[in-house]
Amino acid sequence: MDNQPCVEPANQMESQLQLSQFAMENAFIEIYWLDSHARICYANKQACEITGYSKDEFLHLTLADLDPNFPIDQWESHWASLKLKPTQSFETLHRRKNGELFPVEVVANYVCFEGHEYNVGYAKDISERKLTEERLKISNQRFEALLQAVPDLMFEITKDGYYLNVWGGRNDMLAAPQHQLIGRCVKETLPEAAAQEVMLSLAEADLTGHSSGRQIKLLLPQGECWFELSVAKQSNDNIKDPAFIVLSRDITARKLAEEEIRNLAFYDALTGLPNRRLLMDRLRLALSLSVRNNYYGAVLFLDLDRFKILNDTLGHDYGDLLLLEVAARIQHCVRETDTVARLGGDEFVVLLEEIDEHAEHTSQKVALIAEKIRESLSTPFSLNGNEYQSTPSIGVCLYSGNEVSVDTLLKHADMAMYQVKGSGRNGVRFFDPAMQQIVETRSALEADLRHAVPGGQLHLYYQLQVDENLQALGAEALVRWIHPVKGMISPMQFIPIAEESTLILDIGGWVLDTACAQLALWSANAQTRLLTLAVNVSAQQFKQPGFVEHITDLLLAYHVDPARLKLELTESVVLSDMNDVVAKMHALKILGVSLSMDDFGTGYSSLSYLKKLPLDQIKIDQSFVRDMTIDQNDQVMVQAIIGMTKNFGLNVIAEGVETEAQLNLLKHMGCLVYQGYLFSKPVPVEQFLKLLPHEQFN
Repeated sequence: MDNQPCVEPANQMESQLQLSQFAMENAFIEIYWLDSHARICYANKQACEITGYSKDEFLHLTLADLDPNFPIDQWESHWASLKLKPTQSFETLHRRKNGELFPVEVVANYVCFEGHEYNVGYAKDISERKLTEERLKISNQRFEALLQAVPDLMFEITKDGYYLNVWGGRNDMLAAPQHQLIGRCVKETLPEAAAQEVMLSLAEADLTGHSSGRQIKLLLPQGECWFELSVAKQSNDNIKDPAFIVLSRDITARKLAEEEIRNLAFYDALTGLPNRRLLMDRLRLALSLSVRNNYYGAVLFLDLDRFKILNDTLGHDYGDLLLLEVAARIQHCVRETDTVARLGGDEFVVLLEEIDEHAEHTSQKVALIAEKIRESLSTPFSLNGNEYQSTPSIGVCLYSGNEVSVDTLLKHADMAMYQVKGSGRNGVRFFDPAMQQIVETRSALEADLRHAVPGGQLHLYYQLQVDENLQALGAEALVRWIHPVKGMISPMQFIPIAEESTLILDIGGWVLDTACAQLALWSANAQTRLLTLAVNVSAQQFKQPGFVEHITDLLLAYHVDPARLKLELTESVVLSDMNDVVAKMHALKILGVSLSMDDFGTGYSSLSYLKKLPLDQIKIDQSFVRDMTIDQNDQVMVQAIIGMTKNFGLNVIAEGVETEAQLNLLKHMGCLVYQGYLFSKPVPVEQFLKLLPHEQFN
């Protein structure tokens, strides 16, 4: 059997001590041995390198010299505590020989060795960690400050809708206090509709990486608030359960502005009832539903009898009070599903949908409703303590399917209403075949109109346009029809007839040709060569495929400066094919022809299309100018049009200026170009030229 070497226990112990001493001496952390009196009796090489003391110098130091935070008078209690709990860890500061302090993490151990008690401390320099923590703290503070400064709310939410974090300085905009949101689901904290929008946004962002544009509505203590959501998927490796950053922007002010614009566009400012634009939309829809459901409906056209007398005697304030009462009474007489609209002034329209499947039964039911309205409006009104008696004239027209157009339907109801006016007022009248006489008269006028152009019966009259100094800028060319037998026929009579047929193309072509010929004559005269001539262009005319080419040919044929020709387009021009209209308008602008929007604010497309059209000028309709000095609503509308026009970088002209008061108010509002009877009626060219030397009209 081999002899095995035997290691003496004493030698083995000595070897272990040497190994331990070597390990302590070469460790990468500071190691200190302190005796029971807090004196340093050993420090390793790392401690010397970090603090700058030599080993001999350490033997003359106490813990108080190394750790300025440690109260040496409490050493005994610390020592007793260490004996009870042999291992303790904490953070403190150590002092280098040069006096510099640095942070350390210390693990203190109680050791009993060879009959002596020691505190063995292991210290690690944590300067870098502390610096990193401080930088992170500053970064977090800056991030928090940034979040507090941003008006939007920010959330970190899981795919399942659970809140992980909430940031933002607007706690008053939260659906619940911040501490109540963390860990809860949006389905618990938000209304159902809002929660559904948030979940849809998260699902969309999960698929595409982001989502934007969805809106939610919350009822908060301060009222109804709207928010727009922007969601981004966080970039991380957690594919199974991703998190999302949700930015919630308060758009309440924007929604209120949109609602205000919508109200201006679709609702009457005084009564809050639908206006003509919204009524026409609902009429079109009603006719379509009538085709599908095979039900009869009816349109009631109401006009207050002698309403003007009230305005003239008691003033427009009382007139407005009456209109408000009338609107309320009419609504009380019909169903919630029926439409009551105000067209303007004292004209109201009631749309009754799906009354009955049979015309006779429909007539009976509508007659009862109309009579109920008549009786209600015939009951005296109390206006600021003054009793006022008013009566209505009501015209009724039934409809079924789309046999007639919306315009025709309204015209028939209007005609029936005027029959009531003609027969003594305060009544109800249905449109009936007896009114066909009016239609026949209209047809006869159309037949005569077909001979107007070839017969040389049309003439151009010119109405002066002036600037703020009442200097002549140009004129509007207005067509007049002088019938060989009937004499002068109002444009209000024959223009609508022409527009409903192809006659407007012949008339419009003649007007353009005559206007360009007149511009050619004016260009040869120093007195007139700088004048601009505005010509109205109908929707049918503008839609013609060769319209731009026709204008080009006229300008070349008559050698007319394009800058002197201004085309006035009504809002109906842009309703059919927006792309085609804009393309033609740009082509005309390239030619040098200027473009004006006529009768602005009275049609369908004022707000929605204005920004898309390359216009030079907006013309404020005379219906607004007429009563602007006495009607606050018209005044507000005119001011709004002027302000909006200037914001779009366009010129503005007001037509129908008839009084000095209107002129002064328009000047005050910033409108600097005018047209109206105050300066001149539309007159033949000979009379128009006589106006030019006298450019001051006041």
